[in-house]
Amino acid sequence: MKITKLKPLSDIGTNSYIVETDKKNAVLIDAPADAEYIISQLNENGLNLKKILLTHGHIDHTGAVYDLVEKTGCQVYIHSADNIKLYDDEISLSDYLNIPLKPYRDADVLSDGDIIIQDELKFEVISTPGHTSGSVCYVCGDVMFSGDTLFYRSVGRTDMIDGDSETLIKSLIKLKEINYDYTVYSGHGEPTSLADEKAFNPYMRTM
Repeated sequence: MKITKLKPLSDIGTNSYIVETDKKNAVLIDAPADAEYIISQLNENGLNLKKILLTHGHIDHTGAVYDLVEKTGCQVYIHSADNIKLYDDEISLSDYLNIPLKPYRDADVLSDGDIIIQDELKFEVISTPGHTSGSVCYVCGDVMFSGDTLFYRSVGRTDMIDGDSETLIKSLIKLKEINYDYTVYSGHGEPTSLADEKAFNPYMRTM
C-alpha cells in the first residue's frame, strides 16, 4: 500500500489521499476540489481511480466528486447519515462556504463496521459522528484516515449544521479505546499517531 498526500485543496485547505494498490488501482480518501489536479496526480503515477471514500459530506471534502465520477466512472462511498449532503446546498455547507455544489445522488451508503475492499486492501468503517452525523474514520492496515473527527492536537468543530459536541466526545472515547497505534491522516493539517493524540490531544488525554 502506497499513500500519497495531495496538496491541500478547496478554499479552506482540505487534505485528500491517494491509496495505491499492487494492481495500480487507486482509492481516494475525500475529494475536496479540482478534479483535474487529482486526475493529473493519478495519471502521473499510472493509476486507475476505482473508489472514493468520503469521511463526511461537507462540500470542502466532496467538491470534486461529481467531476471525478464523470471522468473515471469510480464508485463513491459515504455514511448513510451524510448521503444527503452530496445533493443539499444547505447541509453540505455549500451555501455557507459559497462553494457551488454539483449534486451527486448515486453514492453507496456505509454503516459502522462495513468493509470496503479494493484488490488486496481492506478499509474498515468506524462511525465517529460529532463533526457531522455521518462522520467516519477508515482503517486500512496500520493507517487511520480520520477526516474531521481527529486532527493533530485538535478535533473537528461541532457548531455547524448537525454537529454535536457530546456526540463527538463519545466518538473520541471510541477511538481512545482502540488498542493499536495507527498512523492518523486527517482532513486538515499534518499526520499524527493515535498514541500521540491519546497522550497529548487536550480533547482526548483527560478522558
